[in-house]
Amino acid sequence: MRPVIVDLHNHTTLCNHAEGSMEEYVEEALRKGVGVFGFSDHAPMDFDTRYRMGFDEMADYEARTLALKKQYADRLEILLGYEVDWLPGHMDRRVLEADVDYLIGSIHFIEGWGFDNPEFIGRYREVDIDALWRTYFSLVADMAASGHFQIAGHLDLLKVFRHLPRADMLTLAEGALEAIKEAGMAIEINAAGFRKPIEEAYPSLALLKRARAMGIPITFGSDAHAPEQVGFKQQACIDLARKAGYDRAVIYREKEPVFVPF
Repeated sequence: MRPVIVDLHNHTTLCNHAEGSMEEYVEEALRKGVGVFGFSDHAPMDFDTRYRMGFDEMADYEARTLALKKQYADRLEILLGYEVDWLPGHMDRRVLEADVDYLIGSIHFIEGWGFDNPEFIGRYREVDIDALWRTYFSLVADMAASGHFQIAGHLDLLKVFRHLPRADMLTLAEGALEAIKEAGMAIEINAAGFRKPIEEAYPSLALLKRARAMGIPITFGSDAHAPEQVGFKQQACIDLARKAGYDRAVIYREKEPVFVPF
């Protein structure tokens, strides 16, 4: 089988903080040589509604993605997904049971605090960083254990502003990795970190090596919020995966895993 470039994490203007048409994202994927491309926009939720589509927009989002899938079928495989915030008390069956190819489970909030939003960066001065990382990975473990998701999004996102733990990262993450393994999920190598203060992919090489040793599969996502970000740093992400010992990625069709070389 020929190597395939995979990019399963891409947004649309429906989330209210992205730009460009869906067609522009797809055309950029073609220019970058992407073979499997996925839309996984921020799923609706009754929390932080400014940064996600509404429930009344789900049908349009899904229909537009499926129309593009058909239109480009001879040049590119397009998959349909959602990125879903794991936020206990705000999960909705309309999203969790959506008829899609995959769901990315992501942690963007800790007790309602959007820790990766620069608007609220000042709160880092008020927290115990190791305790924060323990809480973060506990939420990742809970998300995985729910059984709703195929992909764990940007696994160590909490490092976005360079607030790293004093404790050993692998020890802190062990429970989350075990839960991801038990759930049969994949971890995405997410390129967005290269655009942030941390200036590296999510997750780190050390976490990827541990995931590889545990038999956890990977996939790739640019986390694009603009067409030009599709396929962003794809070679750097591929190199990172290879350093960790991976030579294939997983994609999902109707939530069933399919492995492809890269």
